[in-house]
Parts: sequence; structure tokens; C-alpha cells
Amino acid sequence: MGLVKGPVDLLVELHRRSGLPLHEQLERALRDAIRTGRLPAGARVPSSRSLAAELGISRGVVTSAYDQLVAEGYLETRQGAPVRVARGVRAQPPRPPTPSLVPKFAYDFSPGLPDLAGFPRDSWLRSVRAAWREAALDAVGLGDPRGAPELREALADYLGRVRGTAADPEHLVVCTGFRQGLSLTCRWLRANGVARLALEEPGWHAQRLIAQEAGLEVIPVALDAEGIDVPALESSGTDAVVVTPAHQFPTGVLLSPRRRTALIEWAERGDRLIIEDDYDAELCRERVGALQGLAPDRVLYIGSASKRLTPGMRLGWMLPPSWLSWALISAKSIEDAGSEITGQLALADFIVRGELERHLRRMRLRYAERRAVLLAALRRELPDLSAAPPRDGLHIVVHLPDDVDESSLLASAARHGVGLEGLSLHSYTGNCPAGLVLGHACMAEPALARGAKLLGTAYAEAAGGVNKMRG
Repeated sequence: MGLVKGPVDLLVELHRRSGLPLHEQLERALRDAIRTGRLPAGARVPSSRSLAAELGISRGVVTSAYDQLVAEGYLETRQGAPVRVARGVRAQPPRPPTPSLVPKFAYDFSPGLPDLAGFPRDSWLRSVRAAWREAALDAVGLGDPRGAPELREALADYLGRVRGTAADPEHLVVCTGFRQGLSLTCRWLRANGVARLALEEPGWHAQRLIAQEAGLEVIPVALDAEGIDVPALESSGTDAVVVTPAHQFPTGVLLSPRRRTALIEWAERGDRLIIEDDYDAELCRERVGALQGLAPDRVLYIGSASKRLTPGMRLGWMLPPSWLSWALISAKSIEDAGSEITGQLALADFIVRGELERHLRRMRLRYAERRAVLLAALRRELPDLSAAPPRDGLHIVVHLPDDVDESSLLASAARHGVGLEGLSLHSYTGNCPAGLVLGHACMAEPALARGAKLLGTAYAEAAGGVNKMRG
């Protein structure tokens, strides 16, 4: 290690055993000193000869570092004059740690999270290694915008076998998740003269945001115990609708056979489009086939790995009608030229080896156990609340009494380290009853019990505050 105190009391350290070349170490040290203001604008730096002597390095190392910083505009040189910090350089304040946009809670009941700790890391790593070992050389080049052929073929087989879809690998499009699939579709609808999109009420709030960002007017259509109200959909005058027929979010309603038939007839009668969100059907023990299998020319099916494996994977898939596939393939190609390849190849191997189905079988059992623990804890800690009958999946819905304000409860829970989603977040009309959408998949059983206890404390505070204001 060499040390030197420069003309402005600057200390430079070089580590000879570091894997970083000495000239790059010196560049970084001087650059950081200039950015932080330790070397102010106009300050003189040592000559290359004297700095090299004091550091015990060759003059060429110093010259190389100075030349690079001159080229970047940090230093300036003039014939016969000493090297100085460029006069136009301004010191930058220290950069604070970058906060996350996603709030963190000790007990997070977010309904969209699977068991992150249960992600099969070892099996996934085997698939990653196998994918790279067996991939063709051109797999990492400019690939097919529809996605890797290996994944499209594996998904077509899996979805046809497990979800009952009519899946053709030629028309299947790999995307970065449901959000991108719906966004591409909404933009195509708007560009082709469709002005309005029908959504289930209540329904996942992100669907509304995606549709509105594409310039579509959102038309909420009510649900009942059989699913979406098809006569109300007919009266809305819309030409496209988003539905979650296998497990509606957030209500958990299953689209009945009678409504399935009516919905398909609605689409066929008016040359309309049904967009099917199949977000967590394999995690429900009571499973029905995808709507797309009944009418592949009228239904655009979208699924993803977010609930089946992990949201961070950012992989999804679309099964568009044949007449729509080229438009979506072109839009995907323009937007990002295709999804990231490593995850695609690994997921293909993961599916072919049967690992995905084994993982989902484990998760169905685990989520059922956690759901039972949460329901028991809620009955114990919050006997006044009523939970809607659960249909498996990743969440339950809890309805609040009229004398408890939903927003006050959310704020009180956050102060106790409990993250919640209110049912009103997913209502487009604001007419749905107050409630909570509680995810139970991502927390172990002891954490669920502890979170429910803290939720009980927050509930008492929120209810007491409302009663106090009324008094």
C-alpha cells in the first residue's frame, strides 16, 4: 500500500494485491475526491513525476490516470502549467442509500405473494445449469420475439395437459408477466378503434391502471355467486372484457358453467374478445379448465410464473387467438425484442422434468395449512370479523363491520408493522363493502398467528377511534 498527501491535503491509497490495475485505482480515488469536493475546482494536483515517486509506482501509471481524467473533463492541463482540477467541475453531495418504492412490513399480508422461502432453489439451479449446458449457440443471440422455442413447446404441452387449453406453440408468446401481456393487448385494442374495456367489479386494481394508461375507458361489471354478470356486460356496449374465471380476484368466485357458455356466446355474437387472467388456478385444489380451451378464437389467455413460482422471475405467457397473434408478436418485438433468455431456458427444463408440477403440489398443501392457521387466528383475535368462504389460492377476504373504517385500520396496522390491502383498492365504483384482502402464502404459521394478533390490536385501535369520534 502506498500513501501520499497531495497539495490540498488529499490522501490516496493504492492496494497492490487488488485485482484492479493501479492506474484504475488511482483514477477512482481522484475522481471520488473531485466529486466529493475534497479536491475543489481549480485545485492543483501533484505532477505525475512527484506523485509516482511518493506512491512508489511508475510515472506511466500516473500519466495514464491523469490522461483518462482529462478526457472525462475532471482534470485540465496547459502547456507549462501544473495539472489542476477542471474549473467547471462541481462537488456532488454524498448519495444517500436508495430506498425501495415497496414498503416493508414485519408481517406482510400482501395477497399476491407466494411462499418466497419455498422457491425450489436447488431444483431451479439444476435447470439453469442444464439449460445453458444444452442450449444451442444461437440461443443467446437475437432470438424469436415470441420466446425460446423450448419454452413455448414445454408451455404448450403443460397448459394443454394441466389447464385444458388449446395451446399452439406457433401462436404462444412469452412475455414478462400478466401486466405486459395485458398492456400490449390494451394498446392494440385502442389502436384498432376499441375505446372501452370491461373489468370485473371488484377486480385486481392493476388491470384498471393498465387499461387507462393505454387510453381505454374502464367499464366495471358486477359479479355475483356465479361470476361476471353477462347480461350487464351485454348492456355495457363493450367489445372486450377481462375475466378471472378459475379463481376470481379478490372474491374467489368460480365462473359457473352456465356463465361460461353465456360469456362465450356474447363474444361470438359480437365478434368480441375475452381476456382470461389465469393467475393462480393451479394453486386451488378445486380446479377447472381454462376458458380458452372452449373458445380459442375468442379468448386471449394470459398466465405467469408470478404466483406459481415467484414474481421476480418476470416471465409470463399469452395464448392469443390465431387472428391476433401476429399483432401481439409484432408489438412484443418492438417493445423489447423478446424476454430474457436464461429464465426461459431454465423454466422449459423445469417444466419438462416435472419440477413445476411437484412444486405446485407441495405449495397447495402448504397454503391449505397456512390458510387454516390464519382463519383460526382470526377467529381467536378478531371474532367480530367474517371471512368469506375460501376457495384455496393465496388469499382470503375478510369483511369489516360498518363501524370500522377501512383506511383507519390500514394505517393502524402499518404502525404495528402489519401490511394489508383493503378491499376498496380493488373496487372501481367504490360501492363494495369495507374489507381486507389477506394473503397467507408468504408467511410461516407462527408469523401468521403473530400478525393476526397485531392486527387484532390495530383493529381495536381503529374501532375505538371511530367510536370516540361518534361519541
